[in-house]
Amino acid sequence: MSAVRKIIHLDMDCFYAAVEMRERPELAGQPIAVGGGRPRGVVTTCNYEARAYGVRSAMPGFKARELCPHLVFLPVRFDLYREASARVREILLSYTPLVEPLSLDEAYLDVTALGRYAWDIAKEIRARIFETTRLTGSAGIAPNKMLAKIASDWRKPNGQFAITPDQIDAFMRGLPVRKVWGIGPKSAERFAAAGIHTCGDLQKIPLHELALRHGKWGEELYSLCRGRDDRDVVPNRIRKSLSNERTYAENLATLAACQNAMAELYDELMEELRTKASERPVRKAFIKIKFHDFTRITRECLCDRPDIDTFRRLLTQGFESSPRPVRLLGTGVRFADERHIEEEHDPQELLDFGV
Repeated sequence: MSAVRKIIHLDMDCFYAAVEMRERPELAGQPIAVGGGRPRGVVTTCNYEARAYGVRSAMPGFKARELCPHLVFLPVRFDLYREASARVREILLSYTPLVEPLSLDEAYLDVTALGRYAWDIAKEIRARIFETTRLTGSAGIAPNKMLAKIASDWRKPNGQFAITPDQIDAFMRGLPVRKVWGIGPKSAERFAAAGIHTCGDLQKIPLHELALRHGKWGEELYSLCRGRDDRDVVPNRIRKSLSNERTYAENLATLAACQNAMAELYDELMEELRTKASERPVRKAFIKIKFHDFTRITRECLCDRPDIDTFRRLLTQGFESSPRPVRLLGTGVRFADERHIEEEHDPQELLDFGV
């Protein structure tokens, strides 16, 4: 019989804002937002003082100002955040090589083989992180990745929560369906309209009916709503692409508004590309658009040196193909593998892009 897995999900508390507050102690107790300060800018993250006013990440800066007139806007400083993230990562790797980073501020750890209580390990890690960086993090402990991620949000900020194997059934029955991986606000609304509010409600639907309604996702949902998730913690995942995206609190109604919002995404993407994958050859650039009705499109082109004009053209193509209010934008690049490095560009792809 295989050992029950012990998975920790570590999530740093309002990471960018916390780093800025550490660097600027004079801002202690004040509501601050990182990003969003320029015209049509968008809040990247904010501290808990700002959240008390209703300010949230991905919110337009002007809206954040309306909610909190004395909000302090600070520019994004990736060098600081990467440095802090690297120190946190070093601590995590001192416990196990099975660390799967999700972003600068969160990661999974598989501590099954350590022979210690995962609760004690998580508590020790959080204490070491604070001692080393003066930053706080929250942790979730569970037998799988989905439950660990849900648990890490249960005692935020600066806390931890565990879901043990014998607690899973009861925990899942009362868990809102919105907490399940892959279920967003609109999906939760549709479930609620059908009288399904909790995972316990969802468990009453037979597998064949879920599959009939939702296809392959229905089969996966049947397991997820019961707290089952077999995904491994995968360190050193080979990255095939690099992308970012943002959902906006208020829909972007015009192409000009989309272009302004995308400029910030592009800056972030290029910074991430420079620091995470500067040696990887780029083969394609792409954009993603999700409209107000949740339909989505992507546009991409062959491009080994993406610049802002490349993304502007792709965005224009995508938006003008079906002009509607936009709720989400994303930018990204796809990397070349050895086969792609050797092959020539597809002339038809270049023609489609208008080169």
